[in-house]
Amino acid sequence: MANKDKKFNIASGAAGQKMYNLIKRLYPICRSITGEGARETLKIISQKISIKIHEVPSGTKVFDWTVPKEWNIKDAYVKNHNGKKVIDFKKSNIHVLNYSIPVKKKMKLKELKSHLFTLPDYPDWIPYLTSYYKEEWGFCLSHKEFKKLKEGIYEVFIDSTLKKGNLTYGELYLPGRKRDEILLTCYICHPSLCNDNLSGVALLTFLANSLKVLKLNYSYRFLFIPETIGAITWLKLNEAGVPNIKLGLVVTCVGDSGDLTYKKTRAGDTLLDKAVEKVLSDSGDQHKIIDFFPSGSDERQFSSPGFKLKMGSLMRTPYGCYPEYHTSADNLDFVKAEKLQDSLNKYLEIIYILETNAKFISLNQKCEPQLGRRGIYSTIGGKKNQGISQKALLWVLNFSDGEHSLLDIAARSGINFRKIKEAADLLLLKNLLKKENKTD
Repeated sequence: MANKDKKFNIASGAAGQKMYNLIKRLYPICRSITGEGARETLKIISQKISIKIHEVPSGTKVFDWTVPKEWNIKDAYVKNHNGKKVIDFKKSNIHVLNYSIPVKKKMKLKELKSHLFTLPDYPDWIPYLTSYYKEEWGFCLSHKEFKKLKEGIYEVFIDSTLKKGNLTYGELYLPGRKRDEILLTCYICHPSLCNDNLSGVALLTFLANSLKVLKLNYSYRFLFIPETIGAITWLKLNEAGVPNIKLGLVVTCVGDSGDLTYKKTRAGDTLLDKAVEKVLSDSGDQHKIIDFFPSGSDERQFSSPGFKLKMGSLMRTPYGCYPEYHTSADNLDFVKAEKLQDSLNKYLEIIYILETNAKFISLNQKCEPQLGRRGIYSTIGGKKNQGISQKALLWVLNFSDGEHSLLDIAARSGINFRKIKEAADLLLLKNLLKKENKTD
């Protein structure tokens, strides 16, 4: 990978703006855990990467769950007695309780209110709510608009269907030298929400584009699935291949302006955990590292006791920890191209470590070798900004005992992983190291 290192770096700002543009294109689509919105989203993604689209029929048993009926919606509104639309699905697709059954009736305000949902603490925002597994209907609106509603008769109309169909998801597999897989997954089921949903979709799309041109050691599997039921369905249908998955990341909430947060794997001390912690430490950026907890996104399905996959999640502000979460305020103004760029670069750096980490054995176990006569010191001698490279050389030589990996050395020394990798490459070139074959 040494000659491929530069391909793990993205030109500053270029990919971030492209990811933002993809989010902007996907933003208007009304998505759910099933239906045409998910298909349209996957069709757009397939124009950028060669995903395979799968359809799983309603009624399919997936462990303790059942693939639900397919939901689609064309229009919805509430009109007052003057025929004016006071709630209009076509102005915002989160106005409708996601998975609402069809409705066409007139009712008094008192009855209507039992089907209306607002956020009194944020009166200008519309909440995003769902009713996937209970047949219900409802509308979401700003509390400011709710307070304007007057007594009278209202016409309620939801032009939706809930019938047998399919759950749809996308998958991309990039084969590497090893059969061992790294799983990278996001969810495609939320409607017009940018950070919680589309930022993960965009990052995963561009991450796949970056990796597909590289000669990879690990194999990589990318999933674009509806949250919860999609992960459960995929695990049921692919249970035989799950043991190949060694590590994984759930990608979500990667476009806001908050500091990066890493949610550890269930085990808490895996190669992935160490790699992410090293990337965040090397970056010098403010960040948080939190322990695994069995709620949140799909890491809880992949890490369930029957699978125990080593799944973490690198986010910016975690889901539920910012006021805009699951509201109309999670919009195109809330995500930033430069933050998407930064998140992508961090993911690429994590994968760089996973791809290049290895154990070596020094060919001079008894005392360090004389580096000067091999021309190694001459490449760094007298250059103050190269001092770290000399330290890196000595750290690699001392700990190349077949037991410590480059990541172990980088973490213990506090030296940037790439500096440690550069030192190992140089020592390997000078025939002072050999690779520990047991790590292949």
